[in-house]
Amino acid sequence: MSRFADLHRAGDPLVLPNVWDVAAARLLAEAGFPALGTTSLGVAAAHGLPDGVGAADEETLRLTRRLADLPLHVTVDIETGSVAAAVAVAEAGAAGINIEDALRPATEHAALIRAVKQEAPQLFVNARTDTHWQRPGDLTEAVRRARCYADAGADGVFVPGLAEPADIAAVVAAVEVPVNVLFLPGRHTVAALAQLGVRRISTGSLLFRAALAASVETAVAVRDGAAVRTDLPSYAEVDAAARMR
Repeated sequence: MSRFADLHRAGDPLVLPNVWDVAAARLLAEAGFPALGTTSLGVAAAHGLPDGVGAADEETLRLTRRLADLPLHVTVDIETGSVAAAVAVAEAGAAGINIEDALRPATEHAALIRAVKQEAPQLFVNARTDTHWQRPGDLTEAVRRARCYADAGADGVFVPGLAEPADIAAVVAAVEVPVNVLFLPGRHTVAALAQLGVRRISTGSLLFRAALAASVETAVAVRDGAAVRTDLPSYAEVDAAARMR
């Protein structure tokens, strides 16, 4: 199996599905994806917990342990995280982590990145900045933070919410490490992002939200007598995918 870092290729970016359970992970592994990430929203929401506040740390660690036996790389969203959380998922078998700054001072996040790399040097640290997440965005600040985190030892930088091609190209040009972009339906294509130099494309909570939408749509179709998809994984296939091996 290739090193996780080697999957971040210019011109051929890593398309990273983000999962919240074992069954989804195994089915995606069977679909040929070489790596998966976890989605903090998916893990938290599936357990009735809020996202982004560390409420699902235990659930995330348990999922990491379960996914570690799959024949692919797993990178774990530890939200704002800590050195202890990073070491724990590394010991559980994670190849990488995603760790977000929540727009706290860049120097604080940089210090955390350095500490994580010191304690778990084998982890691929994807340093996320929230300059464009759930807000209009500040390109100058995104570039400043990306450079700061790369200088601190981050193996990649992540700017979720970054949408405009020129803005994406500016971040890519600002750092030598791989740039990660969150896939935005209707705004992005893998081919276009590859041309801009993006080396990692995450789905974030997209698959979880799509599964929720499909669940509601299917239930409504059953109730209302509309057509329901029949090309679904079978009971036996899902049961087998969810079992610990």
